Amino acid sequence: MNTKKIVITGGPGTGKSTLINELIKRGHTCLEEISRQVTLDAKKDGIDQLFLTNPLLFSELLLKGRRKQFIDAELYKNETVFFDRGLPDVLAYMGFIGDDCPEDFIETCNNSKYHTVFILKPWEAIYTSDNERYENFDQALEIHDHLVKTYENYDYNLIDVPFDTVENRTNFILNHINM
Repeated sequence: MNTKKIVITGGPGTGKSTLINELIKRGHTCLEEISRQVTLDAKKDGIDQLFLTNPLLFSELLLKGRRKQFIDAELYKNETVFFDRGLPDVLAYMGFIGDDCPEDFIETCNNSKYHTVFILKPWEAIYTSDNERYENFDQALEIHDHLVKTYENYDYNLIDVPFDTVENRTNFILNHINM
């Protein structure tokens, strides 16, 4: 495996997508978050919040999409590819709502390893809700705890990204992986 796979994760509203957009602006290969698209597709089918009405189906669709991203990243030979969330995020969110994970979810996470995982803590100063993000800030804190536990269960050493400007947070990540 020559492709270096880097995850940027964190609860809702922590600045992940903003960092991914900055990385893209700087010319890095990034695979964007797919949960918003899954949510929007469900809304077209008349389901306002698929995660709330059918969390298992939502999670299956996310896992399938993120697994495809993981496999597709191999097309970028000898490159570094950044992911807006990783496969273990699906399990963390299922844990957050109290659902058990199907065995194939666990196997997928065991068989699909990333090189490095950066995590962004909930940051109240930048937190906002919108039509696809229903969680409040306290729930974002809880989700963060589930993300930490889940990634650690898969033997990842999480790297905390400090609160700072987008430019400095991006520099922190790039400096940490020597880019």
